[in-house]
Amino acid sequence: MAHVTFIHGISNQPEPATLLEQWRVALLDDDGIDLAGLGVSLSMVCWADVLYPRPAPAGAAQESNALELEQGIDQEATDLAWLLAAPPEQQAFVRRLAHDVGLESIVPGPDDQLDRIDPDSPLEAVPLPAPLKRRLMRGFLRNVHHYLFNATFSPRQGETYQVRDEVRSRMVKALHDGANNPGPHIILCHSMGTVIGYDVLTDAIEIPAVDALITVGSPLGLSEVQAGLTPPWTAADGWPEARLGDRYWANVYDRLDPICGVDPRIANDYRWRGAERISDIEVSNSGGWRHSIAKYLGQPALRTALQLALQ
Repeated sequence: MAHVTFIHGISNQPEPATLLEQWRVALLDDDGIDLAGLGVSLSMVCWADVLYPRPAPAGAAQESNALELEQGIDQEATDLAWLLAAPPEQQAFVRRLAHDVGLESIVPGPDDQLDRIDPDSPLEAVPLPAPLKRRLMRGFLRNVHHYLFNATFSPRQGETYQVRDEVRSRMVKALHDGANNPGPHIILCHSMGTVIGYDVLTDAIEIPAVDALITVGSPLGLSEVQAGLTPPWTAADGWPEARLGDRYWANVYDRLDPICGVDPRIANDYRWRGAERISDIEVSNSGGWRHSIAKYLGQPALRTALQLALQ
């Protein structure tokens, strides 16, 4: 029996069971892949509760229009006041990352209206209201910073996490649970989830190997993300060989997906012994928000990649 481990991306998410079912259905709709019918077991690495106080409404996981997007963003997630207390080197990191995703400048604090979008960036081309785009990118900046720098964060009274430690522990558990199946074991991760998946595959100890990795709408091409990876990332040897061996890695992207930034193709950034091995697969999602996981999972090219991994 094959097993697929999902890892969700940026923004708040619904209850884990709801989220897992929505991903399964998105793969099934319109003559897609019936994972349940194929006997494939599924799991979801949920980490939104580490950074958000309560689950988002069910529609937030679809991320297909402005209303659904706003359901996954709250005031606290977009308030950059925390940046004022960060060490100077971390402040510089966040500002460079902001530039990578299309914010020409950011102003720490709650007022996203003061941020400036780079007119030449992929973010400018996204057909969404500018305030929503700024809020989305602010949430992304917080997620990446708090994860890569292992920030101490309290999403609710009485609960405090070291963000990277907690999220990695959940991913490690999911890998061990998936390894209990005969295989193959595939990781399919989206957005910030691709950073988590790659980080664990390359840096965690005593975890089982996986048979395939599918990254979707990934920011792994961003230079600041690469700089925060451990062990130190190098383009010539960035392939997660210890856990993935010489097996399959597909990277699915849309050029108008702002989370991919200026470098959505990553085969040249994560080579295996100097050679390009990743299958970079371009798709074109519809509508204003090209980063939507529901839209990606409906793409025939992504489904073909998953079917290939399941063989």
